[in-house]
This record gives sequence, C-alpha cells and structure tokens, in this order.
Amino acid sequence: MENSQRALGWAAKDADGVLSPIKLSLRAKNDDDIIFKILYCGVCHTDLSTIKNEWGTARYPIVPGHEIIGVVIEVGTAVQNFKIGDSIGVGYIANSCLTCDQCKQNFENYCPNLIPSFNSPFHNGIESTGGFCNLFIVKEHFAIKIPENMPLEKIIAPLMCAGITVYSPMKYFGLNEKGKHLGVIGLGGLGHVAVKFAKAFGMRVTVVESNPEKRKEAMDVLGADSFLVSNCLEEMEAADGTIDGIIDTVPTVHDLHPIISLLKVHGKLIVLGGPSKPDELLTLSLIKAGKMIAGSCIGGIKDTQEMINFAAKHNITAEVEVIGIDYANKAMERLSKGDVRYRFVIDIVNSL
Repeated sequence: MENSQRALGWAAKDADGVLSPIKLSLRAKNDDDIIFKILYCGVCHTDLSTIKNEWGTARYPIVPGHEIIGVVIEVGTAVQNFKIGDSIGVGYIANSCLTCDQCKQNFENYCPNLIPSFNSPFHNGIESTGGFCNLFIVKEHFAIKIPENMPLEKIIAPLMCAGITVYSPMKYFGLNEKGKHLGVIGLGGLGHVAVKFAKAFGMRVTVVESNPEKRKEAMDVLGADSFLVSNCLEEMEAADGTIDGIIDTVPTVHDLHPIISLLKVHGKLIVLGGPSKPDELLTLSLIKAGKMIAGSCIGGIKDTQEMINFAAKHNITAEVEVIGIDYANKAMERLSKGDVRYRFVIDIVNSL
C-alpha cells in the first residue's frame, strides 16, 4: 500500500446494492500510468446488475462506474500521449495481458485476463474501483483521448460503454454500411445511441420497442425511419423479412422469435443485453433462412478511440439526466424500472 493514492467514493457493501460513502486506497502509480480527476460518470445497467450480484460475481465493497470522463492531473514518466490538463475517458477495460492473441489483434475486450475498471482485483491484490469516485488511475494504453472539439463531458460519458458497445458490433458484423436496414431492439441507454450511430453511417433504422409512447421520440427526435411495437402482432408480421441486421440491447429475458422473423435471409441478430436467465430459442427459425445470432461485448481500445473520434466528427452525444452522487441509490432504483431518458450521469466533481 506504500505510495498508494487515497480517494473517496460510493460503494455497495452487500447484495442489497445500497451505495454509501467509502474511503479507499487506489493502487500506486506506475511509470506508464495516468492519474485523473473524475468529472462525470455514467450509470450503466451493468453497474446495477453487479452491485446486486445478479451474475454471482460481486466482490464487496464495490465502487461501480465504467463510463468515466475526467481531466489528467498527473502522468508517469513513460506516458507519451497525455499531459496534465487533457480530457480523458475510461470505459469497462482497466487492464489486460496485452500478449494473448486477442490483445495482439486489438480485442482486449476478449482477453482471458481482462481486468474491468471495477469489481476486480489487480495483480497486486488491490481492487479496481470505478467511476463513482473522485480519482482514477489507468495505464496509458487503456485511456481514451477526448478530442478538443467534443461537447460537455457529461453528455459524452455514456459513449465510453454504451457508445462502443453498439459501435463495435455494427462495424465487425457489417451493420454500418450505407443504405442497409438496421433494427434496434429497445430504446434505452444503448438503443438511442445505436440509432444515432446508424443514421451517421447513412443507414435506414427501425426501432422495435414494447412502449408505444416512444414512437415520437424515436422518429422525430432521434431520426429513426420507422417504429414497431414489439407486442403488436400486426406491425411485427408486416415487417417480416425486411431487416438486414438487428442490434438487441434489451438486458432482460424476452422472446427472440418475433425478432428473428424480422431478419432477411442471412440476416444477423447481435445480442448485447445480458439477462440473468436464459432465453429460449427454436433453432429452426435460424436454419430456414440462414440467419445468425451472435454476441458482442463492448470493444477494444483501438475501436473505442475510433468510436469517440467518429462521434466527435458527427456530433453524436448521449441524451442524459445529470444527477449528484447523493441521488445514486434513487437512480439505481429508477434504472431497474427503465425510468430514465436515456442515461443517468453523475456529476462527480461537483457532488462528491
């Protein structure tokens, strides 16, 4: 613990998931590390699932948060691309081995030794602590440079997770081609950003949602071309076989069969949500038309930097509700009910 950094954060201490203030020690700075003051941190459903131990992986106490934006206050002697005063972003990845096949191909997100930015031990035994904290230490390789022309940090914080989570599969599964038809299942934190990226790529976009009240928002505000109510059989059947690829952002169990029916022959369904219970699937619905279901988990560091640069060029930001840290528990409660438009972002610097 010698030379470790003292910090203040909010942590969940058991599976109740209730957050409260905590004093903690961050790991000591290495030569290739950056220390930065956290300004804003988005609130992701993964944070909620982790502090509630829905996946059985919780390591209490947990300081959540992995959509982190801040300003550099100290750099190690080996740091080359950041200086004091620079804007910086960190997503879900805090470290990886950098030597495996996945890391060598810039897929650090699939490294078997990946260390998330919270709820995970570093090799020295100190727990990684997330963005619900006033300070963060990150190895330069895993830091994202924020372009100078980007807008206020509070509305780009969700891009560190929500942004790359939709951008990466659109790129790697060929769902970013101009003129193609993309379906977006769920108009939430991920879904609304997926619509914005798809329109910037020049695609036709259909939003599929269980809440019909989101139709006007999807089309008039976000620019979607069409909207389907998922439990309206007539609307769904009328769109059968019309969509090239679908991004499914829903984090809870839901029926995949009507969604698969929307796909064209050889269409692709990319699953991004992580329900705690398994979905049922009739494989015949895939076999009959050569359709594909694949998963995708965030993205590598190179792609994350590419994504943030693309967002800066096309003025892509998230729709957020800015809160103070003392509202975090209420925000988690509302998030569990889907009561947010579309992402909570904690103003760390002014409330912690």
